[in-house]
Amino acid sequence: MARVEGKVALITGGASGIGLSSAQLLAKEGAKVVIGDFNLEGAKEAVKAIEKDGGVASAIFLDASVEESIKEAVEFTVNTYGKIDILFNNVGLTNLKKDLDVVNMDLDEWDRLMNVNMKSVLLGSRFAIPYMQKAGGGSIINTASMAGFASDAIRTAYGASKAAVVHLTSYIATQYGKDRIRCNAVAPGLILTPAAEQNLPKEVQDIFLKYNALPYNGEPEDIGYTVLFLASDESKYITGQTIKVEGGHYIGNPSIGDFNDFMKKAQA
Repeated sequence: MARVEGKVALITGGASGIGLSSAQLLAKEGAKVVIGDFNLEGAKEAVKAIEKDGGVASAIFLDASVEESIKEAVEFTVNTYGKIDILFNNVGLTNLKKDLDVVNMDLDEWDRLMNVNMKSVLLGSRFAIPYMQKAGGGSIINTASMAGFASDAIRTAYGASKAAVVHLTSYIATQYGKDRIRCNAVAPGLILTPAAEQNLPKEVQDIFLKYNALPYNGEPEDIGYTVLFLASDESKYITGQTIKVEGGHYIGNPSIGDFNDFMKKAQA
């Protein structure tokens, strides 16, 4: 119950899904939490839930496409709680209607996703690092994606932006490690957030399940607990890494799901 006791965390995109789960777990384990989100009302509701459970939290409007908004969120965190020990750069966008293959994708969408998914990570870190240096260290955690490692028929900009997050993570870790600032990333596979459950039909969820090594799809808490570990001193000797949290979906031969189906039919 005290894995991050006395620490102060800023979570971007913390009003729902992975960000919300991470905020709740960090608060439960003793951190003071600031939830930055475009959905300010959702952020305020998240704060109420955390406070109801005995945690300490605040909300602030955050537009991850605007540099000044990111700076204000970092400064609000420091002004409210005196420091920032943990930064979880979690905001990310995707658009299945515009982010298509290389020939047909909307180039304005490419620019938008690069700005939000990658540049916001750079800016959040840029503004938080000087405060972490003064405080003697900190932990920066970035949300990457398995789309940064495995290509797809669409979501070209999303995958490229997340691959950039993976590499940016290692650069931050290399450049600021001597200041006791660690930087790691988490690469989720399919995580059944409320948005994913709403937008992905059961048939699509079952396709992912078929190719997982584990017999279930991920939940927001699976990422939240990974974030908690990376935020805590338990991971003090880990930096520059991207931890893949994807149920073993990408570890096997891609044909294994179809092969298993073939074997079941052959044995019937």
